[in-house]
Amino acid sequence: MSEQTTEIRDNITPPPADLQNVRLETTEDGIAILTFDHPDKSANIFDIQTLVELEKEVDKLSTSLARGVIFISAKPSIFIAGADLKTLGEAKGEELRQLVEQGQMIFAKIGALEMPTVAAIHGACLGGGLELALACDARIASSDKATKIGLPETMLGIIPAWGGSSKMPRLIGVPKALDLILSGKQLAPSHALKLGVVDKVVPKERLREQALKLVSGELPKRKSHFLSNNPLSSAVIRSISRKKVLERTRGNYPAQEAAIDVVTRAGYGRLVDSLKREVDAAIKLAGTDAAANLMRIFQLQENAKKFRYDESVDLSDLPSIDRTAVIGAGVMGSGIAQWFAARGYPTILRDIDPARVSAGMQSVSKLFYGAVKKRIFSKHEAQKKMELISPSATPVPLRNCDIVVEAAVENLEIKKRIFADLCDRSGDDTILATNTSALPITELCTAEGVTHPGRIIGVHFFNPVSRMKLVEVVVTEHTAPETVEAVLLFVRRIGKMPVVVKDSPGFLVNRILMPYLIEAGALVDKGYDPKTIDEAMLDFGMPMGPIRLLDEIGLDVAAHVAETMSGAFGDRFAVPDILNKLLEAGSIGKKSGRGFYQYDGKKTTPAVSGNPAKSPSMSESEIAAKLAGLMVDEAKLCLEEGVAGSADDIDFAMILGTGFAPFRGGPLSYDKSLTSTKSD
Repeated sequence: MSEQTTEIRDNITPPPADLQNVRLETTEDGIAILTFDHPDKSANIFDIQTLVELEKEVDKLSTSLARGVIFISAKPSIFIAGADLKTLGEAKGEELRQLVEQGQMIFAKIGALEMPTVAAIHGACLGGGLELALACDARIASSDKATKIGLPETMLGIIPAWGGSSKMPRLIGVPKALDLILSGKQLAPSHALKLGVVDKVVPKERLREQALKLVSGELPKRKSHFLSNNPLSSAVIRSISRKKVLERTRGNYPAQEAAIDVVTRAGYGRLVDSLKREVDAAIKLAGTDAAANLMRIFQLQENAKKFRYDESVDLSDLPSIDRTAVIGAGVMGSGIAQWFAARGYPTILRDIDPARVSAGMQSVSKLFYGAVKKRIFSKHEAQKKMELISPSATPVPLRNCDIVVEAAVENLEIKKRIFADLCDRSGDDTILATNTSALPITELCTAEGVTHPGRIIGVHFFNPVSRMKLVEVVVTEHTAPETVEAVLLFVRRIGKMPVVVKDSPGFLVNRILMPYLIEAGALVDKGYDPKTIDEAMLDFGMPMGPIRLLDEIGLDVAAHVAETMSGAFGDRFAVPDILNKLLEAGSIGKKSGRGFYQYDGKKTTPAVSGNPAKSPSMSESEIAAKLAGLMVDEAKLCLEEGVAGSADDIDFAMILGTGFAPFRGGPLSYDKSLTSTKSD
């Protein structure tokens, strides 16, 4: 045993018997039940205390007469959510090495127990939780939707290092294990069963009973994965995977490359050698800026789940939001309605044009069909959820709706009329929200015919709704704190991440993004090739180049937003000449088949080229620095003006709302790193 482990133990005061994180009991039949139940937290995690307690109980089991061991959780929706990221983030160098090796050692002790061991999984079983389960002889999972199984460590800039990177390839084969670890997927129970990650799926109510049966019977026989788990096949998989990952990440995410190296070597040779490679990779990765920034982003997401706008509001007094309506059946409206229905909310989808309502429902159907293909829903579940949407091309009563989201055309006068009408047809307590991306919401509060302005708020979803996590909750000087708190609860309940921003032209994300997009277009005017500009920002770490993003947004939409904002902020939001030329030609982006690029099915080719005669002089790295710098400058202004509450909010919103290079931590974190580099 290491001196560090002994020191960790010695520094922890044993908890009272009734406040232990881990409990060990034995049934009359001699089966040991080891239950995880952190008394002070809603989730079980592997903090130092839990690790010490677990080792103590496993040591007891090694000398006991138990006929088998079942690992289970007392939490209603969590098995074990993983390691304590605060502990991981603070541990450095040798201290971190000792922590990783300690986890490996404890799980090795579980694997060495002479009696059968079974992990009975209900709820989130992620990271270290799944690595504990992999140390067991068998795994059984509940079929409940709360059960999610995965190894998400690469999303945090590290790799599974408590045996996950070594044991998963041996269990399900190198290719499947590599896909699971590189993607950070969270598997539904049925998918985990199909892959072989778990051995059986049963209803939640029968989990304990079936675990007792499994641990007392014949354990599952394991498949051989010799065809993939040999040196030659693994070398080929390693080479192909590395090439694909580098094409996608541009080398900005070292955890992906480290995972490929460890996982593809783990299917053969000695397990102890593979575990050492896990430790070495984990130590190296933990010291990278990418890991620090990705862990910070995770923490910011956790903060967003708990954020309170006004602590004086009693959440228990807020009416529940159970019935919804969406006004406008276009791309955004249909996407929002589908998302509401997918989360179980009865939803009215209203538009004045029957053809648009029909097209909107077709879009909803397509989204549900895509969810079925991704195994999010069964066909039956998708059909039942689609039936929650009530399409209407005629006025309908809205008094029973708890929230109405307006997603009509971006025209302020039209929106004013819509909100006056909504005030007539909805209840006095119905929350009236607008999905506008740039128009002033305060003017809706003061429009003729609008009553109870305290219930009016911005709830800005991002396109596509089904993929973008962020929602800007836009607060005016009229919005009641109770309205804000109710909307925050609702946004989180439907699985989105809220950020509260002040009503200001462009709000937060679009305001920071627009100067970047405008300058990218201006660079084309100056002779730079669109593809060169896009490649520069892909290398920087953006998920899509700015020119391609303009096409995706729609040049007409981008020009409209820029014009709205230029009235407030002046020339830095002036529409570049190239955009006006393309709009005049009817080339409005991907939706028209042509913009800066030509779109023919899945084929994309340049439609606008640079002009070498204008002698562009910046390198790709200089282009990236210039364009990223514009986002940084606008982010600083937003912080100074109080558009968002903190630098963390701005970084969080830009990463979730635009994909701003996550490994850089957001525009303000990126700026801080530049300042630090210069001072060094």
